[in-house]
Amino acid sequence: MQEDIFSLGELFEQVQIQNIFSDGKTFVDCTPRPELSFIHQRYEEQKHEAGFKLSTFVHEHFILPKTYSTKYVSVKGRPIVEHIEMLWNELTRQPEEGETSLIPLPHPYIVPGGRFREIFYWDSYFTMLGLKVSKRIDMMQNMVDNFSYLIDKFGYMPNGNRTYFLGRSQPPFYASMVKLLSKVKSKIILVDYLPQLEKEYNFWMKGVGQLNAKNISVNRVALMPDGSILNHYWDEFDTPRPESYKEDVELAKQITDEKKLYRNIRAACESGWDFSSRWFKNDKDFSTIHTTEIIPVDLNCLLFNLEQTIAEAYQLANNKSSSEKYQTAANKRKQAIEKYCWNKKKGSYFDYDYVAGKQKQSLTLAATFPLFFKIATNEQAESVAKILQEHFLYPGGLQTTTVTTPQQWDSPNGWAPLHWIAIQGLVNYRFDELAKDIAQRWMSINEKVYNNTGKMMEKYNVVTTNLEAGGGEYLSQDGFGWTNGVYLALNIWLRE
Repeated sequence: MQEDIFSLGELFEQVQIQNIFSDGKTFVDCTPRPELSFIHQRYEEQKHEAGFKLSTFVHEHFILPKTYSTKYVSVKGRPIVEHIEMLWNELTRQPEEGETSLIPLPHPYIVPGGRFREIFYWDSYFTMLGLKVSKRIDMMQNMVDNFSYLIDKFGYMPNGNRTYFLGRSQPPFYASMVKLLSKVKSKIILVDYLPQLEKEYNFWMKGVGQLNAKNISVNRVALMPDGSILNHYWDEFDTPRPESYKEDVELAKQITDEKKLYRNIRAACESGWDFSSRWFKNDKDFSTIHTTEIIPVDLNCLLFNLEQTIAEAYQLANNKSSSEKYQTAANKRKQAIEKYCWNKKKGSYFDYDYVAGKQKQSLTLAATFPLFFKIATNEQAESVAKILQEHFLYPGGLQTTTVTTPQQWDSPNGWAPLHWIAIQGLVNYRFDELAKDIAQRWMSINEKVYNNTGKMMEKYNVVTTNLEAGGGEYLSQDGFGWTNGVYLALNIWLRE
């Protein structure tokens, strides 16, 4: 792997701390004009000279990254579906664009849009839902093959194809992606991708043999009190994120254990919910983040699906013993999710703090994942549906959590992927009317913003629909891959 901009030491730190770019991700996505070693030498020679300006130096020595044009808007009156169909080409990137931190891929791919100039792991599944509707099967194939390439290369699917994302993954939707591709091709595809499915599983289960009563957590696995194994998010590194260096360093000033904080921030990025009060001990205090101590219900539902998918693939390959092994693992995980994440009294699923030995109190849309993957009983599904109606449903759809904070994965924001999971989860248990109501509200706010701006957005304010969604480390982005994909998929579903 070639040297990266974030290895430039003082130069890198000063660029980020001084806000040479308003978004810290911009600099790590830049392309150096000469070699980095030469730039570093020039910086050391010039930094103390009279009149030296860091901004001028940076712009002379680096090429700014290309960004999906936020000026691209639909022609007024163009139907929203037609707009989305046109956007697929706008959001397509060809392999090996040459940016320093970009990990080259063998096939074309779809990016989310805006500041997100690379693939993102869990975004891609929801983007593929739309590609399926658009009959862009070749691009679906490309995306699965790109993911397979990265799994073979690194042993796991990184957060995205950037070197600064190495060390963490994202919610493991690879099995769902392969299954989605198999629906438009052939079920035997599961066997074709079995090596990569198993590699990803081994990544998430790494260190399981080292667990014991004195060592209840290694990497992403945790030993529960009854001997069962569940998973949590993690990152191989405990340093500030290069793409959000200033934010991390400033937050670390509030606490004593900087490395622990950085690891928990990075682990929250692996969750895809970056950031949410869901990961905090104190809803309003970011510095209390403790992601690595939490057993997320949605992550373990995804790994249940991965285990079941591997079991099915082995069954198709006529390997009965291996199929039974993974099905047994899935069954054990299902029982553990029931034991540690279901709360009968409150009628919903919750994350579990395995360090404190108790459930978290936050109501979140993660509770819909057991419905999506058909883990819940009919009674549990009915209870979750009631919770959604009473605590989550607003004019624009479902809020992400019931807590309002400055974090983007909290109220009042709603997100396309969580709407798809919730709606299809409800459909699995025949709560069709509620599912349709949610879908129509969500699509209506998509349409309202589109009619006003000509854009599809990353997230939406579902509580006060005349206000834009906000919160988080960066401005709300447009494009937007997973919103496009879910809109098209819901549009087809409502018409069926």
